[in-house]
Amino acid sequence: MRDIPDDSVEAVDFFQSSVEKIRTEVGKVIVGQHDILDKLLICLFSRGHCILIGVPGLAKTLLIRSVSQTLNLDFSRIQFTPDLMPGDITGTEVIQDNRKTGEKSFKFVKGPVFANIVLADEINRTPPKTQAALLEGMQEFHVTAAGTTYPLDEPFFVLATQNPIEQEGTYPLPEAQLDRFMFNLWLDYPTLDEEKQIVRQPTNLDEADINSVLNAEQIVELQQLVREVPVPKGVLSSAVQLVTKTRPDSELAPDFINKYMSWGAGPRASQYLVLGGQARALTRGRYNVTIEDIKALAKPVLRHRIVNNYAAEAEGLAPDDLIDKLLDEM
Repeated sequence: MRDIPDDSVEAVDFFQSSVEKIRTEVGKVIVGQHDILDKLLICLFSRGHCILIGVPGLAKTLLIRSVSQTLNLDFSRIQFTPDLMPGDITGTEVIQDNRKTGEKSFKFVKGPVFANIVLADEINRTPPKTQAALLEGMQEFHVTAAGTTYPLDEPFFVLATQNPIEQEGTYPLPEAQLDRFMFNLWLDYPTLDEEKQIVRQPTNLDEADINSVLNAEQIVELQQLVREVPVPKGVLSSAVQLVTKTRPDSELAPDFINKYMSWGAGPRASQYLVLGGQARALTRGRYNVTIEDIKALAKPVLRHRIVNNYAAEAEGLAPDDLIDKLLDEM
């Protein structure tokens, strides 16, 4: 794998071509879901985390495993269940015997969170105490156990999934934990033609020859490149105003927000809108962020950070409907 060019123009070309290659490699296994893959990559290169909501059987696990193969990264899957304990995620200390001296000592055995890409499958099926075991790693990129801090290898990307159908026996994620996720993506059913293509594919998808496109060191460099993309003052102002308008009783909030919204998004939403816009610009070979980048990422950034009230529910208005109304005013 070649090094990332020092020249900024060539670096942008390298970024865009790498994304295209990743799409091609993942496309060997995954049919459709182009928009979901695009936003997953934007989230990864922005150094964020993602929550993915979709019914069973839509290849959520296969998608993220395929992405990890193209990026030559360590992948681990944690199946969240009601009896899962925090130590099952972060790791635990065990007593170890020294056969030569006969002394006993504690040794920390790392858990599945020590990987580059962690799939937290059905994260809402475990109690909040266990859900919170991911918080420190997601925010601080390290894990603390028995007073000792263990750094996580970079890049570190958490993708959590939820099943929107079965809600019995689930524990909704606290708002503070939801806010740690950069994107909330909704995975839809494939189209008729896409499903026909899925059915025609061989059942043994492990035979697909997926080539690596990037390695961990290159990804970390590209994550830094994302932060260097210029953001025009007008675009920055529009992103912040969009988030501010989601807050009831703010000076910029439209009447329908005051009527239908209980809580709006916080400053982290503004940060993620702009950061995601920087990554999206690079995936398209551009050197600066535009309003279209902000609009394209508004729903995945905002939909899990705003809370509509009973009036909105009575009229059948979901968070996405309110975001659409705000985007129409931009």
